[in-house]
Amino acid sequence: MEQTERFKEMQRRMEPIRRIFGPESHKAVAIYEECVDYPMEDVLELNAIGQSIMSSDPEDPGLKDKVAHFAEVRDAILAKRPAPEDRKKKIPLWPEGKIPCLTEYTDNSSFRYHHDPDFVPYMYEMLVSEDVTPKGAIVVCPGGDHAEAVLHEGYQVCLDMNELGYQCFFLLNRPNMMPWSGLEAGTDAARAIRYVRANAAKYRIPADRVAFAGFSNGGLTGEQCVQYNSGDQTVAEHFPGYEPDELDKYYGAPDALLCVYGPRWAGGSFDYSRVKYPPVFFAVGREDTAMDNLHFVYPELLAHGVTLEVHTFAGTPHGQAGAKLYHGGISQYPNFDMWEPLADMFLDDVYAKR
Repeated sequence: MEQTERFKEMQRRMEPIRRIFGPESHKAVAIYEECVDYPMEDVLELNAIGQSIMSSDPEDPGLKDKVAHFAEVRDAILAKRPAPEDRKKKIPLWPEGKIPCLTEYTDNSSFRYHHDPDFVPYMYEMLVSEDVTPKGAIVVCPGGDHAEAVLHEGYQVCLDMNELGYQCFFLLNRPNMMPWSGLEAGTDAARAIRYVRANAAKYRIPADRVAFAGFSNGGLTGEQCVQYNSGDQTVAEHFPGYEPDELDKYYGAPDALLCVYGPRWAGGSFDYSRVKYPPVFFAVGREDTAMDNLHFVYPELLAHGVTLEVHTFAGTPHGQAGAKLYHGGISQYPNFDMWEPLADMFLDDVYAKR
């Protein structure tokens, strides 16, 4: 079955639960995506209840009680939100009313997507302490269409990369295929990279050491960022009517791409004609269906002269980056946690050889 068909089939199986759980679940999206402002132990409890509901039988007579409990916990967390002056700063990616857009998306009444049509892309700073000299910056893009995925693939990964010496930027872009296009998703990613480059002095980093880490769908976003924003390409040529601003003076593709179980789908096309593909690091569990994608993409990138490093991890399924967050800091797949120090060494090597 094609990957796109697998995705559609998964969505069909989830429909009965979504109809019951959707309204309450959707109200919790902001808690996950703004988790930097809430007690993490409470957010993790909410996520555990939600995962239990999503794995339930739609005919379970206790399902409505589970959903009611979820709503109770969610509302208790919302009551703990800090005052506006104490919240972490959201960095909007685009000026108000200036988001370049091609996708017509006007209705989410069925809760098909985590983001509503009025979603505005943004990111959070997650920075090292002032007594640490940063090695560079990493823009971190979680998978799926965010929500719960941001907890481990965003928040925890940023913390881990902070420990390794990187300024991190926790990105909430318009997700690829959910419902926006790869072009829009990749252009949001490029905008985040441009912002970091423009503020390199503030973040105490060299402007040419900005990497992008994408997980699953976020990995696809990373390649779409390269597809449409590397070389001499501009946002204006892809979005008719777009008005460039100061950030467009900065290069929008990353200096290195960390693609974690997110290679382009097997059989997917990519136009290399105007692309300057950065060095790329792949990490994929050997029990992950993304291995099929890696087997497809790897030789193609080699044929185009792309610098590559590939790591596969025995016994590891999909979606395990940062997953120790759910288990008290103890990973169920400790071998996979090695992707982070390996990526650190990869970046050291890439930057040293330029």
